[in-house]
Amino acid sequence: MSHPPPAADNDLPALFTPFAARGLTLPNRIVISPMQQYAAGADGRPTDYHLIHYGRLALGRPGLIFTEALCIAPEGRLTYSDLGIWDDGAIAPLGRLVEAMRAEGVVPGAQILHAGRKASVQRPWQGYEPLREADLTERGEAPWPTVAPSAIAANPGWPVPRELTLAEIPDLVEQHGAAARRCAAAGFAALDIHGAHGYLIHTFLSPLSNRRDDAYGGDLDGRMRFALEVAEAVRANWPAERPLFYRLSCIDDEPGGWSLEDTIRLARELRAQGVDVIDCSSRGLGQRGTPVVAPRQQGFQVPFAEAVRRRAEVASMTVGLIIQPAYAEAVVAEGRADLIAIGREALVNPQWPLHAALELIGDGAFDSHWQPRYGWWLSRRAKSLAAARDEAQG
Repeated sequence: MSHPPPAADNDLPALFTPFAARGLTLPNRIVISPMQQYAAGADGRPTDYHLIHYGRLALGRPGLIFTEALCIAPEGRLTYSDLGIWDDGAIAPLGRLVEAMRAEGVVPGAQILHAGRKASVQRPWQGYEPLREADLTERGEAPWPTVAPSAIAANPGWPVPRELTLAEIPDLVEQHGAAARRCAAAGFAALDIHGAHGYLIHTFLSPLSNRRDDAYGGDLDGRMRFALEVAEAVRANWPAERPLFYRLSCIDDEPGGWSLEDTIRLARELRAQGVDVIDCSSRGLGQRGTPVVAPRQQGFQVPFAEAVRRRAEVASMTVGLIIQPAYAEAVVAEGRADLIAIGREALVNPQWPLHAALELIGDGAFDSHWQPRYGWWLSRRAKSLAAARDEAQG
């Protein structure tokens, strides 16, 4: 069932009230959304960059940090520089990231992904297009074949993926389950399945990318089958006391595509499979949604999270262009979403959660919410600045 809005009988803003799911309690409602960093080694292992990156975000004290998507198979990577969780050798290196986040009182989370027909691409600053022979010549990065439910290219001019056989699909389900087991062994406390943005799971869901006529295609039940089997496999390999998130593109925003009504139906089914939070995004089936420059207002995806929360009766997380703490506070206080995920704003300001606390609570947040090694200095600085203002006005 969905959570009630935070109780108003305490002095905390809604954004800074705890959120409980299964055996986990987040100290606040702010989540750092998964963001690919394209900094992994050739073996998909994290580097010192990741330790610094996630440590820096952890100093901002959100309630939960999700890693970038951990790819469940080498061929499921977007680029040669994506993090991977396809073998047990990834457990210990990822555990270092977990320890760094926990040391700052932040809950560590992971996201798992198979990129499907959007795999085998260049890094964004190299073009974000499918790998070509020129990439092999320049960087030794050969393109690899991609797979999808149907042999339909993601975008005009892109390689046509190979249609998965019926016999191959259970292996992909099992790979998701194995990835969940490894994430648990690494110590992550929350897990997010990436079923959005035109990656493998999303392409099974949408009638625009799934033209199969077997058990994994056709009507809505058939197109949802893979997503639900993945949820079942992940839940079976993920500890019962740890919450499970599922990221969905709530609409394709294309004629004849996946709709909000479809999302509501799937969210109810996922809840029955043991999913605790629907991570509500949108679009991205063809053209990549994240880097596209388009007129969008703050909270443009909040209505999806609100609809899922109210109609599917499952907790929801909203993401996308949330910048102002006062706006984030209103979304949670009004019960439109349970959790607020920020991504690029956290890259601009890794201490966004702490600045939100200052805006919503005042200078007392230096003592109550900031890391004491920072807060001790800054609370005294705030008092000195206030005294100087008083003297100037006196």
